[in-house]
Amino acid sequence: MLAWKTAACLAAGNTVVLKPAQVTPLTAVKFAELSARAGFPKGVINILPGSGSLVGQRLSDHPDVRKLGFTGSTEIGKQIMKSCAISNVKKVSLELGGKSPLIIFSDCDLDKAVRMGMSSVFFNKGENCIAAGRLFVEESLHDTFVQRVRFISKTDKGFFFEPTIFTDVQDNMYIAIEESFGPVMIISRFKNGDISKALHVSERLQAGTVFVNTYNKTDVAAPFGGFKQSGFGKDLGQEALNEYLKTKAVTIEY
Repeated sequence: MLAWKTAACLAAGNTVVLKPAQVTPLTAVKFAELSARAGFPKGVINILPGSGSLVGQRLSDHPDVRKLGFTGSTEIGKQIMKSCAISNVKKVSLELGGKSPLIIFSDCDLDKAVRMGMSSVFFNKGENCIAAGRLFVEESLHDTFVQRVRFISKTDKGFFFEPTIFTDVQDNMYIAIEESFGPVMIISRFKNGDISKALHVSERLQAGTVFVNTYNKTDVAAPFGGFKQSGFGKDLGQEALNEYLKTKAVTIEY
């Protein structure tokens, strides 16, 4: 996340003021150290560790900050957007929380679907902003899929929280709505008549990123970002560069 935003900002000709997460600042400090060793001039990459309520708020309010990019929770993203609007209507891009679905049809490669399903939920202990928050499995495949993932999950024991699977989850349940951010697989079933096939679905989903026959496979040329309360603005690709540029029209009459 640090490199994604920093690369686009620098490529657009800007300097960077980076506030890392309050409890994990050392990665950003090391990044700045390596940048200096690589030859970046002083003042191009600046690190401001500290709390969000103090340092983050000051960056949101400061009139000299012209663009702010944030990755974090939806709640804090809304506060930042409000502060940026009140201060100097600065440009904002927000990469916030979400509940990413993984849809599995009965004509899939089952072995691959199980692998992708497991990695989409349990990768990095489930601490992934695009982890599959819910799995929708076609009814005719549902029981077989559940048996497969249950068998594999039993072989793994977490240090603090073991891989956990919930089945037959209804839309109104808390775990179906809120982001888990942990090793929790939530499975619901659907009938084929309810949802058409992959490309038809991808065109109609209100989602910033859609994977077909894979999951969490990003490319630096492909824009990354969400819709609705997952935020707006893009990291990666040409669109990320545009986030840190301004368009000026100059008209000259001779």
